[in-house]
Amino acid sequence: MHQAIVFLPLVGFLIAGLFGRLIGARASELVTTGLLMISAFFAWIVFFQTAFGGHDGTVELFTWMASGKLDVTWAIRVDTLTAVMLILVTTVSSLVHLYSMGYMHEDPSRPRFFAYLSLFTFAMLMLVTSDNLVQLFFGWEGVGLASYLLIGFWYDKPSACAAAMKAFIVNRVGDFGFALGIFAVYLMTGSVAFEQVFAAAPSLMDKNILFLGHEWHAPTVICLLLFIGAMGKSAQLGLHTWLPDAMEGPTPVSALIHAATMVTAGVFMVARLSPLFELSDTALNVVLFVGASTAFFAATVGCVQNDIKRVIAYSTCSQLGYMFVALGTGAYSVGVFHLLTHGFFKALLFLAAGSVIHAMHHEQDMRHMGGLWRKIPFTYATMMIGGLALTGFPFTAGYFSKDAIIETAFVSHSPAATYAWVMTVAAAALTAFYTWRQMFMTFHGKTRADHHTFDHAHESPLTMLIPLGVLSLGALFAGMILYPYFVGHDVDHFFRESIFMASDNKILEEMHHIPGWAKWAPTVMMALGFAVAYWMYIANTAVPKALAKQNDVLYRFLLNKWYFDELYDFLFVRPTMWLGRFLWKQGDMRVIDGYGPNGVSARVIDVTNRVVRLQTGYLYHYAFVMLVGVAALITWFMFGGAH
Repeated sequence: MHQAIVFLPLVGFLIAGLFGRLIGARASELVTTGLLMISAFFAWIVFFQTAFGGHDGTVELFTWMASGKLDVTWAIRVDTLTAVMLILVTTVSSLVHLYSMGYMHEDPSRPRFFAYLSLFTFAMLMLVTSDNLVQLFFGWEGVGLASYLLIGFWYDKPSACAAAMKAFIVNRVGDFGFALGIFAVYLMTGSVAFEQVFAAAPSLMDKNILFLGHEWHAPTVICLLLFIGAMGKSAQLGLHTWLPDAMEGPTPVSALIHAATMVTAGVFMVARLSPLFELSDTALNVVLFVGASTAFFAATVGCVQNDIKRVIAYSTCSQLGYMFVALGTGAYSVGVFHLLTHGFFKALLFLAAGSVIHAMHHEQDMRHMGGLWRKIPFTYATMMIGGLALTGFPFTAGYFSKDAIIETAFVSHSPAATYAWVMTVAAAALTAFYTWRQMFMTFHGKTRADHHTFDHAHESPLTMLIPLGVLSLGALFAGMILYPYFVGHDVDHFFRESIFMASDNKILEEMHHIPGWAKWAPTVMMALGFAVAYWMYIANTAVPKALAKQNDVLYRFLLNKWYFDELYDFLFVRPTMWLGRFLWKQGDMRVIDGYGPNGVSARVIDVTNRVVRLQTGYLYHYAFVMLVGVAALITWFMFGGAH
């Protein structure tokens, strides 16, 4: 059963990818979607068996590589953390497959699209079931490849190709740090298998590692290098710039990347390697600080975006920051809890946005929408549910998981805890503001759309609406049902050994004893964000333009995403382009092609032509040359060559 969960998506990828043109688009859709649904069904069985039945274990498939002390086994590790990720990945992916059957029905390249979706899912499943760091890195790079293929799926659009390249290159920066982290783990423990690494982890506490010419605390160096990889995959501040541009891909791709695959990989990796991160307070402080900064930064940018998908994209970036805040406080289960609930309501929001775009004939600018709730009431209701969960409305999924993260920041003893609490509470207000701004601009007020487009707007087909209904249930009830197992008193029993917390880590106990004003602060800020959005976009619609005009510098600062792209262009892109142009003009054209009658390259060709004449084809000529060579070699050894 475990093998089926992982490899059925691979089978779907091979069938649709190799035989898609032969069997046709409809067959490709049905095969890949059907196999994903079977995989999801098995994943739920494994989840209940593992999480509640205690059936942890490892299924060894074969020895992948063995060289000296390095022994890498290809195995499927199944514990509670894996089981949680299995249900998230397979459920969201199967619903995205089903949704895509309606959303992509006019695209002639559907077999290729569904093949890529299944490949994406397989790579993520390999990542979450990995039993060692090398296998995890295989899945890690696999989701990077699949995201490149899907973001640039419409390769005839220059913007899509540029976005795919950007995602691939930025992730290579993070992956370089991640690879160094894996090398450091092997250097210090002699293994890459999780069991051996975790067993050796306590012995690292007093060890140093030579890095960049200095001796550093080994666990700190290892964890910071690994976290650089997480920053790239999970789009944390500094390596976040690829995520908003990933909107160039089809909307179902956005839902899969932002909810179940790719961006969740970094959060999962830190939680999986909790035995290492527990050894370094410095690393946890860095995780906490970066997560809090990302949560606030992305929320501020989301407040001024006009593309309906980009608003949700920056929301993802912000919510990932929340998850790393929980991980940085040592509350790993709380971070995974928000990862799970966020997967449901973020997939819902993206797919609902896709339904809006479908109804508006591919219009994505919210300034050209409005008044749509009567035209597409089911989409409106489901997007409202997703928005309420995102803002943390009481008793929705986000209320339980996001508020729990803010509580961990309040009680944490980290030097960055106060900063993290302030940033996450402020981000809660901003999240409510941009969410309701999106709802009001899209569905309420007078329509600003073209009359022809608005008159022909209609609800999406059933294949697109069924996933919205299923995800709405998760957005409403997942937090309420699962709270005791991720945050309450059943955490130790539920996760057992899959998440490690040191004996002095009492964060989950302390968070239940915070003062009432701190507990209700996120809810108050959520209500404040709603009130401001209502005032600006329903009660007095002239306010936003007036504020933007009065605060032009701040507005442009946010609209240009804090000028990170411009900064990177100045620091990295332009110098690289200058160097490349210099080597081309001075090295290639001037030196190689410039000197001599026809340049250096022409002289090389002349010499080559003369050497070729030595190739006579006669065996005795070659034997004679070999004999001369052997004689010269013996002479060299006799007269000082050998010592």
